Amino acid sequence: MIATALRLLGVVGTIACVVVFALHPSWPTPDKLLVFLTFVFMIFGQARAMLQRLLPFVVILLAYESFRGVVPSLNTHVHYTFMADADRALFGTLPTQTLQHWLWHGHVMWYDFVFYGAYMLHFIIPLGLALLVWKLREARYWRVMGTYLVVSFGGFVTFLLYPAAPPWLASSSGYIPHITRVSSQVFAAMGIQHFPSLYDKISPNPVAAVPSLHAAYATVMLIYVYKLFGKKWAALAAIYPALIYIGTVYMGEHYAFDELLGIAYGAAGYALVAWWAKAGWPVVKRRLPARWRREVIEAAEKT
Repeated sequence: MIATALRLLGVVGTIACVVVFALHPSWPTPDKLLVFLTFVFMIFGQARAMLQRLLPFVVILLAYESFRGVVPSLNTHVHYTFMADADRALFGTLPTQTLQHWLWHGHVMWYDFVFYGAYMLHFIIPLGLALLVWKLREARYWRVMGTYLVVSFGGFVTFLLYPAAPPWLASSSGYIPHITRVSSQVFAAMGIQHFPSLYDKISPNPVAAVPSLHAAYATVMLIYVYKLFGKKWAALAAIYPALIYIGTVYMGEHYAFDELLGIAYGAAGYALVAWWAKAGWPVVKRRLPARWRREVIEAAEKT
């Protein structure tokens, strides 16, 4: 009886979430996604198992985002020009300007929605990969989650030590020639709103551009799809990183330098966690609660 009621609640909750998003589109933040996934997994009677795996990740991710939000008050020396100079040194010009010259015509085009759609998947992709690995390659679950967390906190340390303005902010402040923040144009065209959430209150930081965590997360996803599911699925999955690498530069959210550094962070995070796992997860096993420690130890033994 209780199980049936919970499944019914899951159906109602899932439909309600979809309706709310359809009527009031908003950014898919980790807390909203967790609520939605809880309702979905209630339908299948697996909400508790899902929460045991995803809730710690989401809580730590929100904690990381809250740290990121206070960075501007800890280090007020924002860098505006180095990234632009690096792009010119690497490419002879600013790739953002070149891409906008080719693609931006003063109004939103169909491909702008494609690029922005990929941009919005920033949190959906890691959670989706986590669920996929949990169901199909469970022995690698904690390695995947560990990689995302290592990359995230590596980014935080960099944001703290080196606050950097994205191209749109450098342009509006007069440090580089005019560029359009295409993402804002698409945002308005899609009618997306800042639907109230915990994430919206703790996260804002406009000078967290180096490295690009969009590029880092996309790189982590591609590496694990290749390692766990093979070349064919990786070739298909590579569409998403390509859209991120090109789209965030085109839309004025990142320099190409930011993207290259983000790719390096993603690859380094993977390598570090792979080494850590092969070493038997020292320290981590002693700190985790017993029910997760057992899974991590079993995963390390299968590595």
